Amino acid sequence: MSALHQADLMGRLPLLPTSVVGSYPVPEWMERLKTDYYRGRMSYAQLQDLHDMAIKAALRDQEIAGIDIVSDGELRRDNDIDYFLARMPGIDIPRTSKDFYFDYYEARVVERLPPSATAPLMLADDFSFTTEQTSDPVKFSFTGPFSLSRRVRNEAYDDPGELVMAIARVLNAEARALAERGARLLQIDEPFLAGYPGEVETAIKAVNVVTEGVDVTWALHVCYGNRYARPSWEGHYDFLFPAVLDAAVDQLVLEFARKGYADLPVIDKFGWDRTIGLGVIDVKSSDVETPQAVASRIRSALDLVPADRLVVNPDCGLRNVSAPVARAKLAAMVAGAAMVRTELTGAATARPEPTGAAHHLNPLEPSPEEPEQ
Repeated sequence: MSALHQADLMGRLPLLPTSVVGSYPVPEWMERLKTDYYRGRMSYAQLQDLHDMAIKAALRDQEIAGIDIVSDGELRRDNDIDYFLARMPGIDIPRTSKDFYFDYYEARVVERLPPSATAPLMLADDFSFTTEQTSDPVKFSFTGPFSLSRRVRNEAYDDPGELVMAIARVLNAEARALAERGARLLQIDEPFLAGYPGEVETAIKAVNVVTEGVDVTWALHVCYGNRYARPSWEGHYDFLFPAVLDAAVDQLVLEFARKGYADLPVIDKFGWDRTIGLGVIDVKSSDVETPQAVASRIRSALDLVPADRLVVNPDCGLRNVSAPVARAKLAAMVAGAAMVRTELTGAATARPEPTGAAHHLNPLEPSPEEPEQ
């Protein structure tokens, strides 16, 4: 674990810092233009201009909401898989056109992946662009090796676990390059893991290959899927334990708002002694939480996790809600965290007032208390 970086990062943030998990809404007009690119109606240069503009707007939305740790919204990525596999040496994608931009490629591996001394995915360039647009701490996330392996037809490895580890070594090279560019908070996303609970030991071993020798604060995000704003699986986080205790990461970023908080005692039972990224916003619903509901969810976690080991975030990425809803949810999340922070410290933390579209749904106006799940 990178304890020094973890202490340095958390020490520079307010108590109960707010963050995002990764993705941000893709407007309908952007969906149409990205699909046009895959149908041959738009150039790659135009597509990159589109991405740059969208990332700048997403960062601005997060800044206006008062988010402490921001992200690029993963807006260069069509989904959680293709951006990585399409750039990975040794992965074959016979057909690169798509009917719709968010469709998955049909990827396969027919020979063992070559060793990677460099960073072929060029994720560090994406990170550098983001940091040039904001002075806030940036979380940079990428899909983990286990989930990436589930979208590859394996024709090269007798043991599927070998493919997972080969992908992990490529991601380790990317992580080293990201750290050299100044990344201090990297997050591994494993959205497929909940569907294969029997493979958790393999996934954790691969996570440790990704993090090896990369001295940053590491987060691991595990959810139940968020394709088309629907969960892909259901279950409980007890499947992660005790294997996840061996993960060389500093934070577990988990989904709670949609499911309820019955899994929190499981985390305490197995002795997770590091930071928890607490999901307090349901990203599979367009209903906007009140700050009071967010505060109530944070208080429920404080019975089991000390405040200095909590980061407040949505359940998962915000890609599948509209931009106005995302802005309103983030504003409510920041306000709810500030309420609890004031209760704990006796001093309010100044926050930017939501303006323009960020105030569109008036999430801070009095409203009936949202029933807890």
